[in-house]
Amino acid sequence: MFSKVLIANRGEIAVRVIRACRDLGVGTVALYSELDHDALHVRLADEAYALGGQTAAESYLNTDAILDVIERSGADGVHPGYGFFSENADFARAITERGVTFIGPPPEAIEVMGDKISARTAAEEVGVDGVPGTTDLITDPAQVRAFGEEHGYPIAIKAAYGGGGRGMKVVADESAIEASIDSAQRESLAYFGREEIYMERYLVAPRHVEVQVLADAHGNAVYLGDRDCSAQRRHQKLIEEAPAPDLPDDLRRAMGEAAVQVALGCGYTNAGTVEFLVEDGAYYYLEMNTRLQVEHPVTELVTGVDLVEQQLRVASGEPLAFTQDDVTVTGHAIEVRLNAEDPAEGAFLPSPGRIDGLKVPDGYGIRFDGGYEAGDEVSQFYDNLIGKLVVWGHDRDVAIRRTLRALDETVVDGVATTIPVDRAILEHPDFAAATHSTKWVEETLDLTGVRCEVSASDDGEPTIRRDLGVEVDGRRFSVSMWVPDQAAAAKRRRSSRAGGAGGSGDGSVTVPMQGTIVKVLVAVGDAVEAGDAICVLEAMKMENNIVAEASGEVTEVRVAPGDSVGSGDIVAVIG
Repeated sequence: MFSKVLIANRGEIAVRVIRACRDLGVGTVALYSELDHDALHVRLADEAYALGGQTAAESYLNTDAILDVIERSGADGVHPGYGFFSENADFARAITERGVTFIGPPPEAIEVMGDKISARTAAEEVGVDGVPGTTDLITDPAQVRAFGEEHGYPIAIKAAYGGGGRGMKVVADESAIEASIDSAQRESLAYFGREEIYMERYLVAPRHVEVQVLADAHGNAVYLGDRDCSAQRRHQKLIEEAPAPDLPDDLRRAMGEAAVQVALGCGYTNAGTVEFLVEDGAYYYLEMNTRLQVEHPVTELVTGVDLVEQQLRVASGEPLAFTQDDVTVTGHAIEVRLNAEDPAEGAFLPSPGRIDGLKVPDGYGIRFDGGYEAGDEVSQFYDNLIGKLVVWGHDRDVAIRRTLRALDETVVDGVATTIPVDRAILEHPDFAAATHSTKWVEETLDLTGVRCEVSASDDGEPTIRRDLGVEVDGRRFSVSMWVPDQAAAAKRRRSSRAGGAGGSGDGSVTVPMQGTIVKVLVAVGDAVEAGDAICVLEAMKMENNIVAEASGEVTEVRVAPGDSVGSGDIVAVIG
């Protein structure tokens, strides 16, 4: 087993790995950006080192800085979490070349499966077919046009070296091709450090079902049941559950066996997930995520297997201590992602800011995996996942009712969250009947009036205890002191205009959230109609169109690509 593991990540997943390491008596090393100097994962780790910078590119994607910390800390293992470098073969290879163990699959398997195009080919070689698509990277809009003429629309443009819905855009018709390519490349580069994209046919109403696999370095591989992740918006999951409901046993078994074949076919070791789309009684291979998934806790609750512990054991050379016949699924588990995001009647607007208060639920069958505590800041520069509520029940109905009860007990002050839409999903008869698809939230679920009003804690205490970081030669040490409670003196107020539209009635176009302008779509003198996009704002790794509320002529443009803006800032004026 390892003596010291460096976690090359932040937030909830870094906290999850740190806790698993401590359970096994393994030392932990955290990394932090300037904005994360006092984050929860930093406070929990045995050691913490500064990376510098604020954005992901300046910090958590800075390979040289991370390699330097590995050398200085003496870590003998690196856990990448998910996102960032978790599916980057070059990073994994740089780790292993230094004699340090990468806690994940070998670089060669990441290269095959991390590149979604070669992953399609590898799956086909073991007899597992995917959704109709191409094996060529998109270099020209004409390729998408030709694919559309042959296979029809809609078309999914996807990040070749990513996952989780990041860098994925759906092309509804020929007119949207260029804009979709540009947006997919920007998001892919921002989140994964690479901008290569490819395409495949976008199914009309599929379910998203994935299979958890685990393989060791001794030729053993098992699948640990399946999960349904169909409740999504913007191709990013809101609610996941295990096992996938209402699947025929033969289909469930076939997908599990196919997932193992895909893993063995590429020489895979450690934990991974093989994703499928299910429609009309058939399943299609989608991709393999060569890392731990955000939704791994639901599998843990129904199988009793600690996946992070297994990752550590497999990476240290141990064989799996169980076979496929030993795997049993008991009960039902549901995971609800609590994102710092206002549902805003379906607009889903990021809501960065300070968490003034946080109360998590408790009781039988309830688990909360969080990355923040009260007083912590959710930054616009990183993913907006605050934490995950994971609930187990002896059957699906009980799990749903218990999840709703737990949501009632959950309180988050200071930022908007997705709790209102989570309730709307769980209470809907379509979800109860498991007839929802990946398009259901955006196309069927009525979110009229579903918003999250930002509240502030009523703690009147004049001071608050804070664990503050003192940095010495790039290494973090902690001290505790009492400081003025800034939040008690002035609570933030935050607007939540649906649709990303902004205006004050005088022709001003404003932004509803803090973020960075990535593209300006108009110039002075342009004529625009109400609803036309004025610019594209990136916040929390998500792109949002800022649109005009009224028709007229653009008389002012006050921003340029790369500008940082705050909630309520004017980006353009329409006369």
